[in-house]
Amino acid sequence: MKPLPTDIRVALIGYGFVGKTFHVPLIEATPGLRLAIVASRQKEIVLSELPAVEVTDPQTALTRDNVDLVVIASPNDSHFSLARAALQAGKHVIVDKPFTTTLAEARELSALAYARGCLLSVFHNRRWDSDFLTVRNVIGQGLLGEVLHFESHMDRFRPQVRDRWRERPGPGSGLWFDVGPHLVDQALQLFGMPQKITATLANQRDGAQTDDWAHVLLDYGSRRVILHCSLLVASGSPRFTVHGTRGSLIKRLPDPQESQLRAGMRPNDPQWGMDPDCASFFDGQGSPREIESQRGDYGEYYRAIVMALNTGSPNPVLPEDAMNVMAVLEAAARSSAES
Repeated sequence: MKPLPTDIRVALIGYGFVGKTFHVPLIEATPGLRLAIVASRQKEIVLSELPAVEVTDPQTALTRDNVDLVVIASPNDSHFSLARAALQAGKHVIVDKPFTTTLAEARELSALAYARGCLLSVFHNRRWDSDFLTVRNVIGQGLLGEVLHFESHMDRFRPQVRDRWRERPGPGSGLWFDVGPHLVDQALQLFGMPQKITATLANQRDGAQTDDWAHVLLDYGSRRVILHCSLLVASGSPRFTVHGTRGSLIKRLPDPQESQLRAGMRPNDPQWGMDPDCASFFDGQGSPREIESQRGDYGEYYRAIVMALNTGSPNPVLPEDAMNVMAVLEAAARSSAES
């Protein structure tokens, strides 16, 4: 891996919701990173909000000598071609989830990164959600005994179909490829690859052209893991429901970091990632015990990237991890299509 300057110079490809809301605040809050270039067609908007950056097109940004790390936050179907071009130019690369739109593309990028000696990582930021950290810690302590039922929901209420790439037919569109990578990556972090996958994807809203409902069952023998997402849940669903041989755990509300970012909070705020919603542990012998939620912090991902590039410490999300997620995403879509 080539020596890097004091500040790792970053090119961000894409200034839509994900690039602007997630990546820019996290990059700016991370010591050792400097956002140098943004590739976007919205030049005036970018410069009004980030006057110190250069605004250019993706292909120019990928090949600039003053870029060390390329962060790809463009539409899903462009991840593969942009990441491949960046790796071929000798740049380190972060790809927002999903890694690519197919497992074959993911494998090709992983092999190319290895051949070029470049870091390749995928932004599976939900590993640093307060709700997931809390549930993982409780499971790890053995409080629940053997986990036999694990249910993970990411439900929203968006009854109106919008004219945007995520909701138009095409590779990488639909709710399963939008929210599914989060659900799958968390499940694989806890339990590894399943023995069998059964799934149903559906278009439920009037005028929906892509899936807006997904119910996926990961079979681990005696353990069952249910992953569910929908755009027609106004009441909300518990974020996690876990049943084991010694008790049950419910975490009702989701991590607050996305809402905080939407509201303009930045990662250096004292309240960043603080989750007031406790998890509830039930042992069948009386009132539930409240378990304080751990603090979430997406900044851990980017700080780990800086350490990986400067000291050779571990990549926070390996390409192999992201390829496993892609394998499950594809298997679930295939199961639904064949059912």
